[in-house]
Amino acid sequence: MFRYISLILCVLSTSASALEPDAKALLQAAIDAWRGATSYTEMTMTIHRAEWERSVSMRGWTRGDKDSLIRVTAPKKDIGTGTLTLDNSMWTFSPKVNRVIKVPSSMMSQSWMGSDFTNKDVSKADEILHEYRHKLLREEENDKHKVYVIEAIPKEDAAVVWGKQIIWVRDDHIMLREDFYDQDGVIVKTMETTKVDTMDERAVAQTQRMTDAEEANKWTEITVQKVDFDIELKDNVFTLSNLRNPRD
Repeated sequence: MFRYISLILCVLSTSASALEPDAKALLQAAIDAWRGATSYTEMTMTIHRAEWERSVSMRGWTRGDKDSLIRVTAPKKDIGTGTLTLDNSMWTFSPKVNRVIKVPSSMMSQSWMGSDFTNKDVSKADEILHEYRHKLLREEENDKHKVYVIEAIPKEDAAVVWGKQIIWVRDDHIMLREDFYDQDGVIVKTMETTKVDTMDERAVAQTQRMTDAEEANKWTEITVQKVDFDIELKDNVFTLSNLRNPRD
């Protein structure tokens, strides 16, 4: 959901016969393109279940690939609820109890705000780059774009949740799809970009949906209404004080 910097050129490795894109560099470019050096986003999250559906409006700020702040702006009963990520740590704030709570590492794989996205998904930690080995499986064509299909397998000593991830990255750095597999090789969930649009003069994954592999009617969708990249942000944006008492 919320990942972007000025676009990097993909590193190419030379083989005996041709130039082949480097899988890790493709992933790095996609993650950097999602966030920019800094960004401001207005978005809506829709949580869908067979029996009900609810929507939450939010604003988000990011700095680099480790710092982010997300704040709920609607519905009224949830206004002010926030999530702050700094480096590898995460905190949440609930106005109802007026408490800032640090999220322990053991809960990073838990649901974020009751959605199908986890705390780790929201933090956009660069674990996929450093804790996994990457392999380019194949190249495909999609809507006149070249798409790279990448397999990410955890390193032997990596303490990660997923046993494997398969990622589809378009040639303009849009991450089209990400399949998450458990340690037994069974697919658990899929994140898919369902709409791409040009926003702030660059291609953006405007709508992304996370779907449960076993329950097709159980999904969460995030749609971006506005995004500004590489903006000036005050130093106090990514602070616990601002998480509790908004000054933006």
